[in-house]
Amino acid sequence: MRRRHRQMTNSPELDITAFLNLMIVLVPVLLLGMVFSQVRMIELNFPGLQEGEPLESEQLDLVVTLIPGGIEVADSERGLLRVLPATDGKQDFESLRNLLRGIKARVPDKTDVILEVGPDIDYQTLVTTMDTVRSYPAVVAASVVEGELFPDISLMDAPEDRALADLAAPAAGEGA
Repeated sequence: MRRRHRQMTNSPELDITAFLNLMIVLVPVLLLGMVFSQVRMIELNFPGLQEGEPLESEQLDLVVTLIPGGIEVADSERGLLRVLPATDGKQDFESLRNLLRGIKARVPDKTDVILEVGPDIDYQTLVTTMDTVRSYPAVVAASVVEGELFPDISLMDAPEDRALADLAAPAAGEGA
């Protein structure tokens, strides 16, 4: 009886060169396309006195009201300080920053402010207002640094039917 010998055939090698070339190109492209996000936290306080804090009659209670019609800056005891109407739907953050810098120059120890926000204010406008109230860019020794204004921000809802104050009457504290 004749035995048949099977001839052993080697299986062909799997050519993965094209696949590896694809991976070498694809991995960096996917990594570059990833969105890296930064999460920043803003500490907020609720309006009102802290426990055991004395109430002073000369205390400045600064209130910034943000509504679609504009921005009002007021002292809760002395009344309206300035009205900054919105132009073309955009808030006047530069005038707000300049006004707050003037107030900070007169009351340097004050660090808190109450921010009243209307119901129709979008998130980006709120964040920009908070950044404007918190600090301002200052040049110190040929470097731009952030100068402190009012970093302790308390949020509050503005009444839904709140309208911008009348501009015909001169606002108190116009020179601020």
